[in-house]
Order: sequence, then structure tokens, then C-alpha cells
Amino acid sequence: MLLNDPLVEEFVARAKNDNLDLAQAVTRLRAARAGLRQARADRVPTITGSGGARRDVGDFATDDIQLSLGADAAWEVDLFGRIDASIDAARADLRTAGYSLGDLERVIVAQVASQVVTARSLAAQLVIARETLANQEDNLQIARWRNQAGLVNSLDVEQARTQRAQTAATIPLLEGDLVAVANAISTLIGEPPGRVYRALIEAPRDVPAPPTQVGLAVPADMLRLRPDVSAAEARLAADLDRVGVARSQLYPLVRLSGTIGTSATNVSSLFDLITANIFASLSQLIFDGGRVRGQIEGAQAVADGSLAAWRQSILVALEEVESSAVDLETSALRVTALTEAADGAQNAALLARSQYQAGLIDFQTLLVVESQLLSTRTAQVNAEASRALAFISLERALGGGWSVPQGAGLDERAAGGRAE
Repeated sequence: MLLNDPLVEEFVARAKNDNLDLAQAVTRLRAARAGLRQARADRVPTITGSGGARRDVGDFATDDIQLSLGADAAWEVDLFGRIDASIDAARADLRTAGYSLGDLERVIVAQVASQVVTARSLAAQLVIARETLANQEDNLQIARWRNQAGLVNSLDVEQARTQRAQTAATIPLLEGDLVAVANAISTLIGEPPGRVYRALIEAPRDVPAPPTQVGLAVPADMLRLRPDVSAAEARLAADLDRVGVARSQLYPLVRLSGTIGTSATNVSSLFDLITANIFASLSQLIFDGGRVRGQIEGAQAVADGSLAAWRQSILVALEEVESSAVDLETSALRVTALTEAADGAQNAALLARSQYQAGLIDFQTLLVVESQLLSTRTAQVNAEASRALAFISLERALGGGWSVPQGAGLDERAAGGRAE
């Protein structure tokens, strides 16, 4: 994984195997595969067998049992491509389901990685808040000592109490947010809450830093890697094939059918006499009140809508890449600036504490410096998280994080080779 975070690797792998949204998408892929099998079955004859035994009853009935066996066969001659168009549409539906599954996997992988980054950010902010709270408790104690010594009035004590209480109030909020994010990750990887939160707490790490250099694909290559664009293209192909299926109803329908059968009063003579016939039929639509024309127009309208959706998917893909690339660049600049600011704020806080303890500055100055340190360190962590999230968004926009589903009829080279 490019983020070099073990929990990202673990949770992404779990999500690919156990995410329940992906499990539902797999069932849709199976249904599409079954639909293709059904469409292909129209190419071959349909054969049904029958058998029976009959005995007459009544005054003139005999004791003989009449046995019979037979088979019926029917086959449509695909002169005008109706069956071929149906098969092509079903094959495109299968490709659509496969690409849709890949696209959902791409989105879920990005969601898992993003949630882990958010959790790392919240955990880092918790550490900052607790360290700040410890420093503010020391400041409060120093203010009390100085007040008892008559060096300052009680205003310093009250200000120190207020500052400490405000920082303490942020800790439960951050803890609650961290639990909520951990539970969201649990849902994404298909397990009950609890284990993910413990993993985040027991193995704390800094917010993951993405690579400094990210290669952007050529737009044409990027579009080939995007499963949502490929799914929209496959859906368009399926809808265009259905226009052909609808048009084929205007042409003659040729069918061949036949029967073969035998009957006898005992099994030994059952096949002594066999009868058979073959029948060819030709039917042509003459008048239906515009039903078929309406079906053709409806299928064409659906295809036009799919064309617009395909073009829209291309524009959205290009937009996401451009926006994510800019976000990654600007967030990296913010991290650099805030890292320097946090270093300066840390040094200023150390100086201010020692000077206040020595009575060289008032508590108001220390209060301002401490507040600047807390806000700057928090902003730095948020900027690091924004940089990692922008990287994940860019990788998703470039078509990374998915694999070719088995049995979907997709090109193995179509899958995004990029990963978070």
C-alpha cells in the first residue's frame, strides 16, 4: 500500500472479502451471468419429452393399457438477428455488472482508507489535547502558587481554570468521534464494532503520509482504468442492442417444429411403430396498434439516456482527477507551512511557561501562547489528514483500488493497478 499503514492494508483486504455491499453486487453479477446463459439458449432447439399410460373404463373397455412416448422440438431461425442481439445485450449486461462491482470495490477501498486516515487524525488530536491538558494543569498549579505567594491576584487562577476546563471538554468529543469512525470501519469490513477501535488504540501511529511524487495518467489511459466509465459504456452497448431486439419484431419470424412419438399396449412392441412430423411456420406482424413502434421508441430513448450518462461519467472522471490533484498539491503546501508554525509555537510555549514561572510575563500572555500552540498543532494534524485524504481521492479518481471480477468477461488489463 502506498500509504504504508498496516491497518489500511488489513482493513482494505477485509473489506474486499467481507463487505456486504460487495456481496450484494456479486449476486447481481451472478444474475447477469445467468441471463447471458438464458439468452444463448435461444440459439438451440427446445426439446421436451412426454410419456403416459392410458386404460379405458366402461362396458366396452378392454383390459389393455395403452403406453405412449413422444418428444416435441421447436427452433427459431434467427434470420434477422433477434437472438444475436439479445445475446449481445445480455453479454453487455454482464460486463456492466462486472464493471459496477469493480467500481463499488474501488469506492469501498477508498472509503476504508479514508476512514483509517480520519481515525489516525482523531487519535493524534486526542494525544495533543491530553498533552495540552497536562501542561495546563501545571500552569494552573503554578498560578495557584503565585497567588498564594501574593505575586498575582486570583484572576490568573480563574483564567487557568477556564483554559484547562475548555481543553478537557474537547477530549470526550474527540473520543466519541473516534469510536464512531471505528464503528464505520467495522461496518465496511463486515464485522461487529469493537475490534477496530481496539486496534486503533492499541497500535497508534501518525497520520500516514502519501508519496511525494504521484504520477498522473494520460486522460485516455485513466478513462480505461475507471470502472464507472466502462460500466456506463457497457450499459450503452446493451441498450443499443435492445433497440435491435425491438426492431426485429417488425420482420418475419421463422420457426421450425417437429414431433416424434410411439404408442403400444406393451413395452416390447412400444417402438415397433414410430410416427414423426416436421412443420415450418412463417409469421409477420401486420397490425398491433403501434405497440412495437412504441417499444422501439422506448428502447431508443433509454439508449439516448445511456449515451448521456456515459458522456457524463467521462466529464465527472476528468473533474475528479483535476480537483483531487489540486487538493493534494495545496494540502501538501499547508502541511509544510503548518509544520514550521507548530515548531515555532512549541518553542514559544516553552519560553512563555518559563518566563511566567519566573514572573517576567503575565498569565494573559501565556494564555495566548498556549492557545496558539494547541490550534497550530491541531491544524497541522488536520492538514496532514487532508493531504492523505486528497491522495486517496486522487488514486480513486485515477481508477485505482479495484480488481477484475471472475466470470464477468472483462479484460484483465482493465483493472486499476493503483492502490491506496
